[in-house]
Amino acid sequence: MSAAPAPDAPLFTLACQAYDRMQPLRDGTVGLGGARLNFLDLPVEETFFRMLRFAEFDIAELSLSSYVLTLGRGAPFVAVPVFPSRAFRHSGIYVRADSPITDPAQLEGGTVGVPEYQITASVWIRGILAEHHGLDVASVRYRTGGLDEPGRVEKIRLDLPPGVDVTPIAATETLSQLLLDGKLDAVYSARNPGPFNTPGGGGIRRLFLDPAGTEREYHSRTGIFPIMHTLVIRREVYEQHRWLAGELVKACTAAKTAGLAGIGETAALTYALPWLWAEVERTREALGEDWWPYGLEPNRTTLETFLRYHHEQGLSPRRYEPEELFAPESLAAVVV
Repeated sequence: MSAAPAPDAPLFTLACQAYDRMQPLRDGTVGLGGARLNFLDLPVEETFFRMLRFAEFDIAELSLSSYVLTLGRGAPFVAVPVFPSRAFRHSGIYVRADSPITDPAQLEGGTVGVPEYQITASVWIRGILAEHHGLDVASVRYRTGGLDEPGRVEKIRLDLPPGVDVTPIAATETLSQLLLDGKLDAVYSARNPGPFNTPGGGGIRRLFLDPAGTEREYHSRTGIFPIMHTLVIRREVYEQHRWLAGELVKACTAAKTAGLAGIGETAALTYALPWLWAEVERTREALGEDWWPYGLEPNRTTLETFLRYHHEQGLSPRRYEPEELFAPESLAAVVV
């Protein structure tokens, strides 16, 4: 248990989903050095919308893609190399159950739905399919909108290069229903389409027949475990409290260690999954002891790849270097 902060210590509001690696910050098992913390456990879409539109929080989990977009638009936030969310995304490509498409290259000339063109999952999927499966980004038409609820729009205005066809669907339509109706050839989504969660998949299947195997092979070949979200500080807060960046990294690292402790324990199962221990052992064998690394250097290849994709897809004006993303205080190591 961390020492309780002084009553007059500065109070910061952190908006972030209460993942296992963040829960110790929420419940106070791990404290934020020199500060009090108001942890808001919010769905990621709500956090992103409120932070990007209104900068409501002192600290927030934010889409990596959205954050990179803000760098050329006044840079209202500064990030630290803490990554609350990561996910392989070969499993995030959906087609109709009766679709003849079994290979991503078959989507050339087709129409694909994405909740937003700029979201991180979509950037990764397009980049991976272009680099490793021969599906050029501009060879597909993109339709944006709500996955299962109508009305979703891009949170950030985009200025895309000529030749990239991105059009919103009607305000009353959803991507899931358009896919089922045959008006879309595929959907790229971080979340499962609603019908897919019903018994039998509701008429929808994943494009890759063995997505987990495909993702493991991708990691084995590239060393990349895609980063989805990073942690950002509102810039005026950062400028007033430069020490906060380094303390956030320390606190989040301690929270991750505490939150993942015992995840593979077999004596009394922490999570209601009978073979989680086997998955932990397989993950450790494939990704190493620290399979969810924070910091710049362990993530350099992943970040460089993402920043290249982001620029190639017309979302950033130039190819940023990973060091440009993070507060310098969060990258410095104290040597004694």
